[in-house]
Amino acid sequence: MASQRLLLLFIFLFYFSSLPSNARFITGRSSPTDLVSDGISTVKNPPYLLLKPLVSAEETCEQTYGFLPCTTTAIGNVFLILVYGYLMFLAATYLSSGSELLLEILGPGIVGGLFLPMLGALPDAMLILVSGLSGTPETAQDQVSVGMGLLAGSTVMLLTVIWGSCVIVGRCDLRDSFAVDGTNTKGFHPTETGVSTDIWTCYAARIMAISVIPFVIVQLPQALNSTSGRHLAVLIALIISVSMLVSYCVYQVFQPWVQRRRLAFVKHKHVISGILRHLKKQAFGKLLTEDGEPNTEIIRKLFDAIDENRDGGLSHSELKALIIGIRFEEIDLDKDDAVRKVMMDFDTSLDSLVQEDEFIKGITKWINEAKETGGAYLEPTAGTFKFIDRFHQETKREHALLGSEEQSDEVVEHVENPRWISFKAVLMLLLGTLIAAAFADPLVDAVDNFSTATSIPSFFISFIALPLATNSSEAVSAIIFATCKKQRTASLTFSELYGAVTMNNVLCLSVFLALVYARGLTWDFSSEVLVILIVCMVMGAFASFRTTFPLWTCSIAYILYPFSLALVYVLDYFFGWS
Repeated sequence: MASQRLLLLFIFLFYFSSLPSNARFITGRSSPTDLVSDGISTVKNPPYLLLKPLVSAEETCEQTYGFLPCTTTAIGNVFLILVYGYLMFLAATYLSSGSELLLEILGPGIVGGLFLPMLGALPDAMLILVSGLSGTPETAQDQVSVGMGLLAGSTVMLLTVIWGSCVIVGRCDLRDSFAVDGTNTKGFHPTETGVSTDIWTCYAARIMAISVIPFVIVQLPQALNSTSGRHLAVLIALIISVSMLVSYCVYQVFQPWVQRRRLAFVKHKHVISGILRHLKKQAFGKLLTEDGEPNTEIIRKLFDAIDENRDGGLSHSELKALIIGIRFEEIDLDKDDAVRKVMMDFDTSLDSLVQEDEFIKGITKWINEAKETGGAYLEPTAGTFKFIDRFHQETKREHALLGSEEQSDEVVEHVENPRWISFKAVLMLLLGTLIAAAFADPLVDAVDNFSTATSIPSFFISFIALPLATNSSEAVSAIIFATCKKQRTASLTFSELYGAVTMNNVLCLSVFLALVYARGLTWDFSSEVLVILIVCMVMGAFASFRTTFPLWTCSIAYILYPFSLALVYVLDYFFGWS
């Protein structure tokens, strides 16, 4: 609180010290029209006091809203960028905190899928909007590079510096190509330490890679050296970008439900593999005949062993006793739900009993499913049952990749005083939105003025500096989550990074394209688009097809950041792309 008061005092002092000043000129020249009579006009000595009309020092910068300070000096604009950047960081923090409070009340469905991603990208969208909204089209064309710099800089920073840092702080020992939660005995070993994520994180990376399609479309006319179709390409890219934004939000809303369904399906497969392994151990012979078909005689003997009351049918209680005896320790299993699903697989007569022929057909079906997964490990001689073990290992791995029940559960925990929490959440969201809307324009002006004062292109300033302000809260949150050194938190961390980049590529780009189309601006950002495409495609392809990232992979991410800056510089100033 004290630091905020000190900051406000500093702002006010700077503001009052930067107001235009008025002055009188002292001169030795005489002029009949400018002299003030001293009562003795006949005296020929020249007067010492000369009044000129009130004049102001010429302003070469325009005050935002007519009262916010501006300056033409480099140091002064650095100060303004720091102040306005901090206020944008404050806005992002309020939006993030308010979203999390709202998430506690309403759960991850609409809030987590719709509001959280959009509010996270709001500061960036505000800055992009104001970069080309004010002034003449010529002025907007000059300032819009600030918005493109922010868009490219945010994407590159999240996928390089922040991604690599999360791998470093979240590293654990790797065992069988999988990170062991909470264990780090090998320090910074490049290949034997790393992080692991679930399969949903791979899906998020693939969506991120797909989200660059509008960039490709808007860039096609320039790639084909066509000038006539550029405005149309902007419109088509805008329509596709908005469509992808809506589709992504719908996917995010329904993703928890899809995740729960997938997890329930894999749990059922886990029950199948567990029962088959148990039957293998209890079998009175081989489950498969010499030609690899299920051995019905052995399956019939297994049925008799499970049928404790010898009534010719397996009841709910007998199946539950079987499942309890197997001890599914790897998963948090609802025994009654597992029995119900086994009944659904076996009880074709719907009489709540599994008859002998139903049991034989059901086990035969399960064995054939297991053979499809582990058939390569079927050895008729010494290793007849290796395919069952293979099926069990694959099921365990699939369950691990899907993550824990906690990640997919939509149940909202009880919170005390939900009305007050809701009010506080809405207040923080409104405050964050107002701060972002109020200070986005002066921040863009400060960047533009600093660029003029130093002759540094505004793109590079916004590429490096602005993402630090608008994405700091996401970066800090991601790194803190990664330090927990668990697969669940690592999955959440990288999913948030990929989600933030996706929202940049669809929401922020939609705002940018709408601005270019509505104001008739020229799309001339070939080098910037190429950088976004390279970083998104490299990291997207890298993260789409693997769930474990050894420590050495962070070097790839880190190298991409200076490479991106150097590429834009070379293309713009040596090849004249912009």
